[in-house]
Amino acid sequence: MPKLKQPETIIQENVETVSVELPPVQTVQLDPSSPGIRSIVRVVVATLILLWIGSYLQTVITSLKSLFFVVILSVFFAYLLDPLVRAIRNPFKNRNVDWLMPRVLAILIAYIIVFTVVGVAVASIAPRVVDQAKEFGNSFPTYANGARERLNDLNRRFDRLKVPDEVQAELNKKATDLGSAITSSVGEFVLLTASFVPWLILIPILAFFFLKDVNLFRLAVLRGFPAGKLRMRAENVLADVNTTLAAYTRAQITSCLLIGLICTIGFYVIGLKYALLLGILAAIFEFVPLLGPATIGLIVILTATFGEDPWRGLYVAIFLIVLRLVQDYVFYPRIVREGIHLHPIAIILSVLAGEQIAGIPGVFLSIPIVAVATVIYRNVLEHQGRRGLFAAAIEDQAGEIKGAV
Repeated sequence: MPKLKQPETIIQENVETVSVELPPVQTVQLDPSSPGIRSIVRVVVATLILLWIGSYLQTVITSLKSLFFVVILSVFFAYLLDPLVRAIRNPFKNRNVDWLMPRVLAILIAYIIVFTVVGVAVASIAPRVVDQAKEFGNSFPTYANGARERLNDLNRRFDRLKVPDEVQAELNKKATDLGSAITSSVGEFVLLTASFVPWLILIPILAFFFLKDVNLFRLAVLRGFPAGKLRMRAENVLADVNTTLAAYTRAQITSCLLIGLICTIGFYVIGLKYALLLGILAAIFEFVPLLGPATIGLIVILTATFGEDPWRGLYVAIFLIVLRLVQDYVFYPRIVREGIHLHPIAIILSVLAGEQIAGIPGVFLSIPIVAVATVIYRNVLEHQGRRGLFAAAIEDQAGEIKGAV
């Protein structure tokens, strides 16, 4: 009788042996240059500290916004008086006896001349302006009634034209919002001007020291740069910035006086009741770029429209539009000359950005800040021998593409 095999033996004989080759175990080596946990923590902590410092500095700068504005107004006032100071000293310099007229004495004489002229002008004009301002303030109810009547007439015309009620309500809402916006802008400007009245004493004092010690400030800035080409470039930058700010200040003051004179004469010719007051307001608002002329234009047009003769509003609108075109494309370029090189789009965007950042002071300071930044940018490119910020990278890329082809 044959011997039976065990089940385990049968299974082992019938099952084929399967060999699986496992891949070799790869050892992972850490890159010693990769940052560790401590380095990452240090970077995060340093970033948080820098963000906190930036936020704190923003709070400090925001709280000192009025002080910065006054200092910059003092600088502009110094630029305004500098040509007069030079004119007083030039006869003595030409005869080599400038020691008879030191700069401090010339500055004091310039102050006496300017404040005397301003005092005489204010004394002769102020009574009439005050009377017109009082009468204009008392006439607000009349203008409000006129506006209400015009709005009722407009609603009746809408009814005759069968304009839907929703459209009428929307148009009335837009007109009301426009009037509220104009009133708010005027009130904000008046409050801002009133808040700076106590500072008017400080502005001439600061301007006096800026005029007196301008060379000391210039040397202090230049000493912060190493001697050589870099200091020469810094001196060129300061000279260009000085030319730009002087041109801007001269252009703004001249434009204010010119617009005030032309508007006063034009308003008298058109027959506006408060021509002198509105002309002076036009001169003041001209000092605030873009938004100032637009605001005073709307005020004058609405005043003329809701007055005795509504057609005067149309005449005023045509007059102001023509004056704006002549001012922007004829007068202002000749006043500024080569001082400021800014495209109109850059001016508009700068003014809007300044208003969003700092309100009325931001509108006032936006153009000179952008102009100075443009001057610095141009000098940096000239110092580096480049035509633009990305010119070198574009030229290198073009060279690589050409070589590959």
